[in-house]
Amino acid sequence: MERLRVSAPEVISLGCRLNIAESERMRSMLTDAGDVVVVNSCAVTSEAVRQTRQAIRKARRAHPDSRLLVTGCAADIEREQLGAMPEVDGLIANERKLDPRAWNIPAARAPLAPTKTRAFIAVQNGCDHACTFCIIPQGRGVSRSLPIAEALYEIERHIDLGAKEVVLTGVDLTSWGHDLPGAPPLGVLVEAILDAFPALARLRLSSLDGIEIDERLFELFASEKRVMPHLHLSLQHGSDLILKRMKRRHLRSDALDLAHRLKARRPDIAFGADLMAGFPTETDDHHADNLSIIRELDIVHGHIFPFSARPGTPAARMPQIARALVKTRAAELRGAVAHVRARWLQSLVGETYRVLAESDGSGYTPHYARVALPNGTEPGDIIDIPIRTVEEGLLK
Repeated sequence: MERLRVSAPEVISLGCRLNIAESERMRSMLTDAGDVVVVNSCAVTSEAVRQTRQAIRKARRAHPDSRLLVTGCAADIEREQLGAMPEVDGLIANERKLDPRAWNIPAARAPLAPTKTRAFIAVQNGCDHACTFCIIPQGRGVSRSLPIAEALYEIERHIDLGAKEVVLTGVDLTSWGHDLPGAPPLGVLVEAILDAFPALARLRLSSLDGIEIDERLFELFASEKRVMPHLHLSLQHGSDLILKRMKRRHLRSDALDLAHRLKARRPDIAFGADLMAGFPTETDDHHADNLSIIRELDIVHGHIFPFSARPGTPAARMPQIARALVKTRAAELRGAVAHVRARWLQSLVGETYRVLAESDGSGYTPHYARVALPNGTEPGDIIDIPIRTVEEGLLK
């Protein structure tokens, strides 16, 4: 979540896929706004805030004469701290960053599609839950859903501009619809998208809370080939006791049951997961549960992050684990994912996959394995590539 992404020409996006989607919208709005650099910040961990400050300083060095504005979660949660930085010319409230009036421009422009590859569509924002480690609801507010008609309109614009894959994003994506009339589940939106755009080749979903996957969405994951066989779970931990102390809504058995049911219907599905190392009170046995669920779920796309106490959260007041031990456990989790991933990639050798070409000489299979492209492949092409070997995590 804390990786730095620079979105050409002048929007710097840190954090989640939702931030990436919002950065695309801001870039479009700011086309004629003059010499402006925007840092779209993240505050999910203390490390994310540190990287935000680092990105601000780097942006100022690269653009000494530009107006430098900061928005995103950290701009709200760490407003006083970031506002005091000499590099910063102004802060834009996170909830207003897609409102053209906040930028003193007359009207929003159409969102820009990526270069004939994938479009990130933010269909949900905010969160109504109170996980003990998380401060994001303070920066994003309550859960809000994009109505189906508006979501279809956004997607149509991207498809018209050449996007071959749509990625639905949100802070708590599976809570989409809870605030809309009739409280439709996420599966209703996914089905509506597939029905509205029969020519859309690929639909992918960002991180999901497995306990809130409704039966319609489950069935689409299990049987609809245009829904990519790639499910990233907001898992957080493999120990039931730690999950309870996090105030998560699922147990270990819920995640395993979901994975086993999906694997039985769609054997090629690949699982990713967010996993936290060193949550307060975590024992060696709890850590062992974390390690073992990686193997039991076959987690091949792992986002591993060490616990970082955020002031103002309940977890910050719990008994803390020594930082050196937290880092050691995070490294062990990453090693476990790397082992499972290497075995999975090797199992793909000898098969042929439909690959969506990116602009960097690589592309992605439906289950999000990265593949080297043959010469002459254009970004946005979807081509069949036979897999012959694996080199440093890249299929060839």
